[in-house]
Amino acid sequence: MTEENQSVISQFFLLGLPIPQEQQQLFYALFLAMYLTTVLGNLIIIILILLDSHLHTPMYLFLSNLSFSDLCFSSVTMPKLLQNMQSQVPSIPYAGCLAQLYFYLYFADLESFLLVVMAYDRYVAICFPLHYTSIMSPKLCVSLVLLSWVLTTFHAMLHTLLVARLSFCKNNVIPHFFCDISPLLKLSCSDTHVNELVIFIMGGLVIVIPFLLIVMSYAQIVSSILKVPSVRGIHKVFSTCGSHLSVVSLFYGTIIGLYLCPSASNSTVKETVMAMMYTVVTPMLNPFIYSLRNRDMKGSLARVLCKKKIPFCL
Repeated sequence: MTEENQSVISQFFLLGLPIPQEQQQLFYALFLAMYLTTVLGNLIIIILILLDSHLHTPMYLFLSNLSFSDLCFSSVTMPKLLQNMQSQVPSIPYAGCLAQLYFYLYFADLESFLLVVMAYDRYVAICFPLHYTSIMSPKLCVSLVLLSWVLTTFHAMLHTLLVARLSFCKNNVIPHFFCDISPLLKLSCSDTHVNELVIFIMGGLVIVIPFLLIVMSYAQIVSSILKVPSVRGIHKVFSTCGSHLSVVSLFYGTIIGLYLCPSASNSTVKETVMAMMYTVVTPMLNPFIYSLRNRDMKGSLARVLCKKKIPFCL
C-alpha cells in the first residue's frame, strides 16, 4: 500500500506567496533584485578574501564560508520561486522536492554551525588576545570548518531520508514557496511521529545548543570587557561583535519563532513571511552588515580596485 500511495504523487504544487495577481510582476522584480544582490554581495566578499592577503585570517576564513553558505542557501529556494511566479503551473517534481529539502536543511545547518565558530573566534580574540594566534591555529580553523560541513551532511540526510519514507496520497499542494519539512509532514498520509520526534531532538542540537553557545560566548566577552571598563574597550566590543550579533538575531530569531516556538494562531501567511526572513532577507543583508560596518573589508575593496588600476582610486 505504501508503494502504491507514494507512486500516486510524482510532483507537488507550490502555492508560493499570497500575492495579488496585479502585483505579481512588481514582487517578481523585487525578489529578482534581492536575489541578484545576495549573489553579488556574497561573491564580492568571497573574492576579496581570496585576493587580499590581509584578510587571510581565521575570522575571514569563517566569513568566506558563511558567505558561500548564504549564497547557496538563497539559491536553493529563490530561483524556483522566481520560476514559479512566471509559470502557470508552479510545480516541482517529487525528487526535486526532496533535493530542495536536503540542500535547504544543509545550508541552514551550516550557517548555524558557522555562526557558533565565528562567536568562538571573537571570544578568543577579545578574552585571550595574547594567545589568539596560538589558540586559533590554521589546523584548528580548518578543522572547525570541515567539522561544520560534515555534521550538516548527516543532519540534512537524516531528515530527508525520514521524509522519503513517508507516503503522500491525494493532496499534493504545498502552501509554501519551497519544500519545507513542516508542510510536507502535514501533507503525508503516513504516521509522522518519528519525524516530529527527530525534529524536536535534532532541533535542540542544531538550533538551541548553537544559539546558547553564542549567547555564552558574548556573555563572556561582555564580562571580560567590564572588568576593565573603558570607552575604547566598549567600542571594540561593538565594532568587532556588532555585525555578528546582528546576523545571529536575524537568523535565530526567525527560526526559533517558526520551528521551536510554533503557535496555533500562526497563519500560513505569517509562517511564509517568517521563512522569507531567514531564507531571503538574511543572506541578502549579511554582505552589507559585514562590509559596510567593517573597516578591513572596505580597505580590502579599495586595495583590490587600486591594484586593478580603477580610475577613481586616484
